[in-house]
Amino acid sequence: MTERPIAIMWFRNDLRLADNPALLAAIKWADEHDGVVLPIFILDPVISDQLGGATKWWLEKSLTKLQESIGNISKTNSTLRYFAGDAGTTIENLVEAHAIKAVFWNRLYDRPSITRDTDIKTTLQDRGLTCESHKANLIFEPWDVKTGAGTDFKVYSPFWRACQKLPPPRAPKKAPQSITVFDGKLDGETELAAFDLHPKPFDWATGLAERFSPGEQGAKDQLFGFIDDRLDDYADMRDRPDHRVTSELSAHLRFGEISPYQVWHSASHFADANPGKGKTASKFMAELGWREFAHHVLFHATDLREVPLQGQFKHFPWADDAKALKRWQKGQTGFPIVDAGMRELWHTGYMHNRVRMIVGSILVKHLLIHWSDGLAWFDDTLVDACPANNPFSWQWIGGCGADAAPYFRIFNPVLQGEKFDPKGDYVRKWVPELRDMPEQYIHKPWDASALILKAAGVTLGATYPEPLIGLKEGRERALAAYQDMKKAVG
Repeated sequence: MTERPIAIMWFRNDLRLADNPALLAAIKWADEHDGVVLPIFILDPVISDQLGGATKWWLEKSLTKLQESIGNISKTNSTLRYFAGDAGTTIENLVEAHAIKAVFWNRLYDRPSITRDTDIKTTLQDRGLTCESHKANLIFEPWDVKTGAGTDFKVYSPFWRACQKLPPPRAPKKAPQSITVFDGKLDGETELAAFDLHPKPFDWATGLAERFSPGEQGAKDQLFGFIDDRLDDYADMRDRPDHRVTSELSAHLRFGEISPYQVWHSASHFADANPGKGKTASKFMAELGWREFAHHVLFHATDLREVPLQGQFKHFPWADDAKALKRWQKGQTGFPIVDAGMRELWHTGYMHNRVRMIVGSILVKHLLIHWSDGLAWFDDTLVDACPANNPFSWQWIGGCGADAAPYFRIFNPVLQGEKFDPKGDYVRKWVPELRDMPEQYIHKPWDASALILKAAGVTLGATYPEPLIGLKEGRERALAAYQDMKKAVG
């Protein structure tokens, strides 16, 4: 029996049914050609290289949820199919063996993905197949936002102003109610379990499951919970790690379980329904703008992970201090808010954005450790680590990125803690050995008297570490290194 024509829907970082343009296009093509849809996910080297321990954990959970969702609307007994290996070869083998006539996917913006996708599209179109890529995971394409001179942006504020002059974001598209899925045998197919995405050597991800619910429904629940309960306070309290005010949507957006259009319009509806709350909604939407800007920079950069956008930093005298790096990773720096952030990260796969800036500043400035070491650790432990936001943010804190804070802007962890965790609640939660420290010393236990430390059950250097470096010493050393770099550049 002749196979019905097949349209491949190639899922990548778009693990959802609602507001998924490529999926809707594949279904439409299949309906028009009396065909069927073949939903696939390929764990290829490009995707594998972008996964760390936490994102592997999330991907497995998210794919499981997507598989269930497709099964719920499928007119057959089939659902999402899995493959491992080179994506171009996998798709070519499917085309050779089956009546594949069309392939659909949503765009990605990192160089390896662009190279891969361009090669595959060229090959398929040369063979006469329909091959379409769609905009789904950004509101503004990187090539559509240009300066007056027609170039890409290097600074956020004018970038965001330019975005706001473009046509407003389209309305989100509804999820399909049904889909006719190809249910035949496929050579080379594997099972999700074969991807071996579980944390190794032990399941450190227990805390991740306590904090997050991967998948499209989890993303919707997170969005609606934020809109209903926390958006009202967002503008005033978003920098406070001791309060749960932020959306915590970053991992859901990273895996495309929800689209930026859905998030944007939900915030817009909140503003329309709550006169006088436009400021807080606009502040949140501007944070979506930072995500857009990170992808804009990623698209135009040569290699955002390896090459500093400000070339002079190739000459920066970074330190090689494996012991200090390990203490930073384990939350044993002796700076309470830094240690709280690093321990929260290990336990939950997440860290408040203000704290990310503080821990990053300590690493690259007080300790002079290369920002790529921080990037690598975050890549492995953050559930929201992505090819755009993570390297963009580390270059920013390192002073060498787009719209970067000047290198001589050095966060003081004590002042930051006192301002954004004034009662020390965040530190007490994640650094329990300091739980009984008085409020005025919670962010600087080394200033407390021996009597106060004893009353709190704290012995510096034993129950809680001494600071890795003096704050004044670290600042002066960082500024001296910056001057050395400038001299080296000439």
